[in-house]
Amino acid sequence: MAHKRWLLALLLVAVSLPAAAGLFSDDEARAGVARLGQETQKLREDLTALEQRIGRLDAQLRAQGLIDLVQQVEALKTELARLRGQIEVNTHALETLEKRQRDLYVDLDERLRKLEKSGEPAPAAAPASPTAAVPPAAGADENRAYEAAFNLFKMGNYQAAIAAFENFLKNYPASPLAANAQYWIGNSYTALRDYKAAIAAQQKLLSQYPASPKVPDALLNMASAQAELGDRNAARRTLEDLIARYPTSAAAELARKRLASLR
Repeated sequence: MAHKRWLLALLLVAVSLPAAAGLFSDDEARAGVARLGQETQKLREDLTALEQRIGRLDAQLRAQGLIDLVQQVEALKTELARLRGQIEVNTHALETLEKRQRDLYVDLDERLRKLEKSGEPAPAAAPASPTAAVPPAAGADENRAYEAAFNLFKMGNYQAAIAAFENFLKNYPASPLAANAQYWIGNSYTALRDYKAAIAAQQKLLSQYPASPKVPDALLNMASAQAELGDRNAARRTLEDLIARYPTSAAAELARKRLASLR
């Protein structure tokens, strides 16, 4: 009887052991799952927070960068508009001054030619020599050729005017209008802003027609071209030479004003 009880007890213990072991493993697994779930959730929360932080920083950087770029672009647009406006103002002023100067020289040229045609002595740019005489009037063909070239200059067609005046000099090298033609060649180059060619053309006038009333104007034109090329010293010397040689000329009066601005 005791032996049976012992066997029964042993059997009960044997049957209950697997169940206990299984129960213990399941609880541990559940605890591990719960723990991993909690850790995963925490990681997810941390990841979400980090992503949100990165997003905020990225948005701030992008917004700040875009704002800076927009401000720079707007500033550049404002400066561009200002420069365009200033260029328009300067261009208009330059065109006005060039037109006034051109009209002045055109009027002076026409008045001198009328005096020459009438036989009256033209106003001397420098003291006349005892043997000086009124230059002979140009012939009809010469006048027509000169007028054609001169009209091209007045219309602002400077390249064509240069070609026409050069053709005039080729056909009428001894014309009383030859010095004038050479002067307008130089002035046409100045209008085209080819200042080196303008200087060369006026130097040719000085060497070939030293007694011409156009010499003072040629010197003034040379000084302007030299100044435009940035050679202020040469421009100053040319103006001083003009004033010294032709002190009572209209060109000398302009030279004094320009000389003051170069000092």
